[in-house]
Amino acid sequence: MNDKLTNCGHQITIMEYAGFPFPTVALKVYTSDLTSLFLWTCPRCKGYTKGFEVIYRDHSTCGEGRHAGPTRIDKWKRMGITSNDAAPRAVLLRFLFLLCIGCKCLASEVEATQTATLAVDASPQLARKIPDTLFGIFFEEINHAGAGGIWAELVSNRGFEAGGLHTPSNIDPWSIIGDDSSVFVETDRTSCFSRNIVALRMEVLCDNCPTGGVGVYNPGFWGMNIEEGKVYNLVMFVKSPETTDLTVSLTSSNGLQNLASATVTVSGESNWIKVEQKLVAKGTNRTSRLQITTNKKGVVWFDQVSLMPEDTYKGHGFRTELISMILDLKPRFLRFPGGCFVEGGWLRNAFRWRESIGPWEERPGHFGDVWHYWTDDGLGYYEFLQLAEDLGTEPIWVFNNGVSHNDEVDTVAIAPFVKVCFDSIDVLDSIEFARGSANSTWGSVRAAMGHPEPFPVKYVAIGNEDCGKKFYRGNYLKFYNAIRQAYPDIQMISNCDGSSTPLDHPADLYDFHVYNDSKTLFNMKSTFDRTSRSGPKAFVSEYAVWRGDAGRGSLLASLAEAAFLTGLEKNSDIVSMASYAPLFVNDNDQTYWMQTLFRESSGAMFHPTTISSSYSGSLAASAITWQDSENSFLRVINFGSDAVTLTISTSGLQASINALGSTATVLTSADVMDENSFSNPTKVVPVKSDLSNAAEQMQVTLAPRSFSSFDLALAQSKLVAEM
Repeated sequence: MNDKLTNCGHQITIMEYAGFPFPTVALKVYTSDLTSLFLWTCPRCKGYTKGFEVIYRDHSTCGEGRHAGPTRIDKWKRMGITSNDAAPRAVLLRFLFLLCIGCKCLASEVEATQTATLAVDASPQLARKIPDTLFGIFFEEINHAGAGGIWAELVSNRGFEAGGLHTPSNIDPWSIIGDDSSVFVETDRTSCFSRNIVALRMEVLCDNCPTGGVGVYNPGFWGMNIEEGKVYNLVMFVKSPETTDLTVSLTSSNGLQNLASATVTVSGESNWIKVEQKLVAKGTNRTSRLQITTNKKGVVWFDQVSLMPEDTYKGHGFRTELISMILDLKPRFLRFPGGCFVEGGWLRNAFRWRESIGPWEERPGHFGDVWHYWTDDGLGYYEFLQLAEDLGTEPIWVFNNGVSHNDEVDTVAIAPFVKVCFDSIDVLDSIEFARGSANSTWGSVRAAMGHPEPFPVKYVAIGNEDCGKKFYRGNYLKFYNAIRQAYPDIQMISNCDGSSTPLDHPADLYDFHVYNDSKTLFNMKSTFDRTSRSGPKAFVSEYAVWRGDAGRGSLLASLAEAAFLTGLEKNSDIVSMASYAPLFVNDNDQTYWMQTLFRESSGAMFHPTTISSSYSGSLAASAITWQDSENSFLRVINFGSDAVTLTISTSGLQASINALGSTATVLTSADVMDENSFSNPTKVVPVKSDLSNAAEQMQVTLAPRSFSSFDLALAQSKLVAEM
């Protein structure tokens, strides 16, 4: 707290003054000093001040609706009050008068408690099983979700290919240690790898090099997170015409703190050699770098420089701490690798599965021109299949169907279009790679990579967001017919939305993508109520509040998304799968925590609910139980700005509700626009407490703008009808 008097000039709403929905203002009264009758604490800068300006909402507008926040000044009137007023007591009276006006508005807009009833019919006759696959995850290489994210590779541009094949090329983010008079670097086409031919040539020019040597360093993806005691495996390919000692180090971003170091000797010969070195960190630094230095004059070539922590999830290259967060969602499927990443802005930059398998050092990588960054494809088709297995999820392979954002292959040319890998034979090969025996052509490649047993691919998506493009339908049918003939059990997913209009082509499922503002998505909870119950099932493979009124990952966004998911549960007879997008951005925002409260839904029994209230337009709810569990879950979203006294009536349960063991978990915050961040990662998180009044008939209070999940312990395990 800043104890100095300030004149910050901040404009504070009377509602912010009153402490809702913003931080409380502490008033301090000093009766012994009437010249400074009171001080107050600014909730913006935390400084004590005498001078202030109060902004209050015009009393006549109180009935117009919910408080819109301090950014809407158009309907607010201002009255300045400062400590320079002639009569300090009058100042206080004016302030109290304003506060009364504000509190009157507050009572009508915020403190007013709504009432509602929620009826849950858990009778076996109306129970319906939710598909085992309802909630899963969608992974796309976007926001560095893979390169620099879940994939544990710490070196960015490890193969020096990101600058393109025309050499010399840009080597970002690599940089030199030394100056132009002591070291010179450039790329050339001398690599020993046929599919990624660019290498880095480093020439040391100094006869008496500075202490510590000269060389190159790589900061990784905005700094390498090096942790004390952990082991890091360095692999690089090197050649030098003369015997040279290289020092490989993990240091702080400025090179001054040495976290780990080792010396490797490169024998003087013309052939490339593979160097492997373990580095044990003796300190922790979140913005570290890898550096390679020498004191000897001469030339050294480098290629495919990799640094990975030794501890990855099941030894398969994925970051353990991120995988653990995914596992907490209990996903039932993994859709990969895109998204627009699959299409590419142009076909030349689309994801090609063949280029992403085999030894990592031989993969050429490619430029993801939709999301504008290079990926070395260390996280490739094989790794995605392995990830699905490690997570215990169904893999959903999304492949390019000859269509990108800006160009596409004519259907008449799709079959023989082999060289750029967009023909049906190519897709059949990709399925054989996953499902074929270890003796098959492509199954043997998988087996050589370490997985002799097949991966159980049961779903494929023919393209991504390509419906309506000139050649999509024709290309789709080519792929569909080829796959159906070779693998009749595989479920195929069309890009065309069949929720309101029947598809004009065969499909087992259809994609449904929605990105919208919070209010629209909240109201879309009933989208599938009117959808035909016959025909292909819906796969809501991408959904999010992404625009308009909810910022980036705010509480408001998560509430709308939660309401939307209750609608998917309700309509899970025709909605088979759903996944949020994008899975990874930066921090654990409220949408992540919201999804953890739906993690028990897949495979559960759904029970119909009815909300009765004049306020029902701001409420959403769902109820589930399990046949083999001892719990029932009720989820209720209060999207409105009023608190709600909710009376819950549950009938038809095959067991009574026990207060002992029942809990309530609430996701809310003082400001609906609150977001988590690296500086405050737990600003908005679910809070769990005992539900001491849990019963078939009970009353709870829903906080404004909140998501409440009631975990009701049942007296016995038999809950619903036999399935």
